[in-house]
Amino acid sequence: MNNEIIEIQKSNALAAYDAAREAGADSTMKVLEALFGEETFKPKDVTERIKTFEDACRELGDDHQFVLAYKELLHTATSENVFLEAYGLDMVAYMKLRIICAALNEGWIPQFISGERRYYPWFWLYTEQEIQDMDEEEKIARRLIPTGDYRTGYAGFASAHSNHAPSNPTANVGSLLCLKNEALAIYCGKQFIDLWADFRLIRR
Repeated sequence: MNNEIIEIQKSNALAAYDAAREAGADSTMKVLEALFGEETFKPKDVTERIKTFEDACRELGDDHQFVLAYKELLHTATSENVFLEAYGLDMVAYMKLRIICAALNEGWIPQFISGERRYYPWFWLYTEQEIQDMDEEEKIARRLIPTGDYRTGYAGFASAHSNHAPSNPTANVGSLLCLKNEALAIYCGKQFIDLWADFRLIRR
């Protein structure tokens, strides 16, 4: 019987894990986590761990109330298309965004007490002329997306910066979409701008 020991470098294990993530091979990822420990493959920076909606679901876990609610509605609707028809694009986007925001907040929950700051992405609608006046670096930095699919005469929807949640009657963001700091609000607005567009704008 051959009892030869095979040594695997950490860099190779990390590369295999990244390849499995890109391929959507969850079973391979779980095997690697079982062999080397889940923490081995968990980047310290939450923005490195959460690039997609699926990443956010994994971060919170299947037992989290937001993930359970989303999957339960999706299950009862039999398909995502039926889900969209039943609840609307904006509602589905909201349910996804609250999962993403909760994951990015890593357990932080707004308490709405004196002195607490809460942040959320702030967006702009640009005219076609304003976009033409931008250089390419500015367009990329603002993460512009076209608005042709939405009911608006403007040419672009972009995440510009963030601000703390207002406390007057004109508040325009749900408390479950608040982030714990400005950097996360900017990241969330840019990384998930398509979901924010579906949540805030109306399709034609």
